[in-house]
Amino acid sequence: MGRRTLVLFVVGDILGAGVYAVMGKVAGRSGGALWLPFLVAYAVGLLTAVSYAELVTKYPRAGGAAVYVQRAFGRPFVTFLIAFMVYCSGLASMSAAARAFGGDYMQRLVRVSPTLVALLFVVGLAVLCLRGVSESVKANTVLTFIEVLGLLAVLGVGAVAVAGGAGDPSRLTDFAAPSGQALLPALLSASALAFFSFLGFEDSVNMAEEARDPVRDYPRAILLGLTLTGLLYVLIALVSSVLVPARELSGSSAPLLHVMEVAGSAFPGWLFALVALCAVSNSALINLMMASRLCYGMAREGVLPRALGTVLPVRRTPVTGILLSAAIGLVLVSTGELEGLGDTSVLLLLTVFAVLNATVLVLRADPVAHRHFRAPTALPVIGVLTCLCLASPLVGRSADVYVRTGVLIGLGCVLWLVSRGVPRLVSPGSTRVRDLDKEAP
Repeated sequence: MGRRTLVLFVVGDILGAGVYAVMGKVAGRSGGALWLPFLVAYAVGLLTAVSYAELVTKYPRAGGAAVYVQRAFGRPFVTFLIAFMVYCSGLASMSAAARAFGGDYMQRLVRVSPTLVALLFVVGLAVLCLRGVSESVKANTVLTFIEVLGLLAVLGVGAVAVAGGAGDPSRLTDFAAPSGQALLPALLSASALAFFSFLGFEDSVNMAEEARDPVRDYPRAILLGLTLTGLLYVLIALVSSVLVPARELSGSSAPLLHVMEVAGSAFPGWLFALVALCAVSNSALINLMMASRLCYGMAREGVLPRALGTVLPVRRTPVTGILLSAAIGLVLVSTGELEGLGDTSVLLLLTVFAVLNATVLVLRADPVAHRHFRAPTALPVIGVLTCLCLASPLVGRSADVYVRTGVLIGLGCVLWLVSRGVPRLVSPGSTRVRDLDKEAP
C-alpha cells in the first residue's frame, strides 16, 4: 500500500455513523458553537495518532494497542483488558450505529419500530459476516464511496445556501450549555461525544505490514487522513449551525437530512436517507468484523475460551466470535440509546488511548535498530492528560454509561478467569493463559 491508499483507508475507517447520527446530539450539548467540540475532538485524536505513528513505525507489525501494551508492561491481564476494551468499544459503536439505523433516517422511508429495526439490523450484519470476508469487504468499499458522496453533498448544498444569505451566522459563537451545567463540563461533554465521529483511525495500525515504506508513509497517512476528516467535520458543523438552530438539530437522529431540507436542496429526502443508512451500515459492518476477528484472535492466543476460536469449515469465518459479538450487540441495542451507546464506546477507547500514550513514553527505554518516527515527548504526555480528561466524571455522562462499561469489563474478567482456571478451554497449540505471566515482553 502506498501513502495515498493508506490515507484513503484512514478516511474510510473514520467516516460513517458518527457524523451522520451524533451531530444533533452534540448540538444539544454545545448549542450553536457546534464546530468547537469537533475541533477539540480532532485535537485529542491527533495527539493519539502521533503516538500511534511512533509505535507503528517502531514496531511495524499488526496487532494494535494490545501488542504495544504487552511489550511495555509485560502484564498479560493488562494486555487482555486493553484488547477486550477495544473489542467492547467496537460492539458499542456497532450498537450505536444500529440504533441510528432504526432512527429518523429509516422513519423517513417507513414507519416501523426503531428497536425492532435495530435488532434485525444486527442479525443481518452477523449473517453477512458469516458469509465471508470477501463479501464484507466488497460491501464496505461500496458503502464508503456512498457515504463520502453524501457528506460532500451536505457540505456543497449547505455552503451554497449560506452563501445565498440563508441561516444565522451569529449562532457560531453561541455556546449554550445545557441547563444546570457549567460551561467547561458542557464543552468536555460535547467534545467527548463528538470524538465518537473520529473513532476508526486506530484500525489503520493493522495495515502497517502492508505499507511499502511504513516509516515514511504511515505517520503522514494517519495524520493527513485524520486532518482531512476533521476539516470535513468542522465545515459541516459550521454549515449546520448557521442553517439550523441547535435545538432543532438536537431533537433529530437524522441531523444531516434536516440540514439538507432547511438548505432547500433538490436532493430527494428519501434518497439522502438511503445514503445515510448506507453510511451507518458501513460503520456497523466494520465494527462487527473487527470485533469478531479480535475475539477469534484472543481465543487463538489462549486468553479467551477455545470455543470462541471456532471457524466455519467452508467459509472459514469465526462463527462463535461473530455469534458472541452479535449477541452482546443485541443486548446493548435492547438496553441503550444512540447517545448512551456512543458515550460508552468513547469512554472505553479514551481509556485505551490514555494507556497507549503512556506506553510510548515507557517504550522509549526499548531502542530499536531501524529508524522510526519519534513524537515530541510533550505530545504523548498531553495525550494522556486529554484522554483522561474526556474520560473523567467531569464530562457528566449518565450513570448508565458507567454501569454498561463496568458490566462489559466484568464480562471480560469472567472470561479471563474461565480461561485461566479451565485449561481444556484454551486453544491447543497456543500459549496457555497460565504461562503468559512468565512471558517476557
